[in-house]
Amino acid sequence: MPLIIETIVTTRAKSGEVHIAPLGLIQRDDRWIIAPFTPSTTLTNLRENPVAVANHVDDVRIFAGCVTGRKKWVVKRAEKIDGAVLKAALTHWELKVEEIEEDDVRPRFVCATVYTEEHKPWGGFNRAQAAVLEAAVLCTRLKMLPKEKVEAELEYLNIAISKTAGPREEEAWGWLMEKVEAWRKGE
Repeated sequence: MPLIIETIVTTRAKSGEVHIAPLGLIQRDDRWIIAPFTPSTTLTNLRENPVAVANHVDDVRIFAGCVTGRKKWVVKRAEKIDGAVLKAALTHWELKVEEIEEDDVRPRFVCATVYTEEHKPWGGFNRAQAAVLEAAVLCTRLKMLPKEKVEAELEYLNIAISKTAGPREEEAWGWLMEKVEAWRKGE
């Protein structure tokens, strides 16, 4: 199995509009693969402007926010590419697409890292942050997984929230649970 890094990817449309999305980057040797689903804004943007920024954050509200429609996060211009860096990024990697491996479901954009920058030290994730991250991924798959699996995963993840969450993690968890509740109601 390859190493996958969960991060926030920013891409820019030809019009200049920035799109922010949580994605798992797949490591292949010294390259990173972005594999967005078809259709998606990330996919369209990478085809129009074949660069991206991987933003590494410790504020898990950004993951939860993106999954629940809260995508208004402060960005600044990237250093070496036509992209955007999240102001909340602890570090970021500026990536340039070198090759596209076409696929009907998830094309793979093989990227080289052209620039990296460290903005703030990273103190690591606590269990609640990891639980929010896992719940955010789970929320992107609600329509793909059996209901029993979703419920069991959420019950387990909630233990970490109840024991170790701070205000940011509680807010992020609340957003995700709103999405889960809508799914439970069939919305």
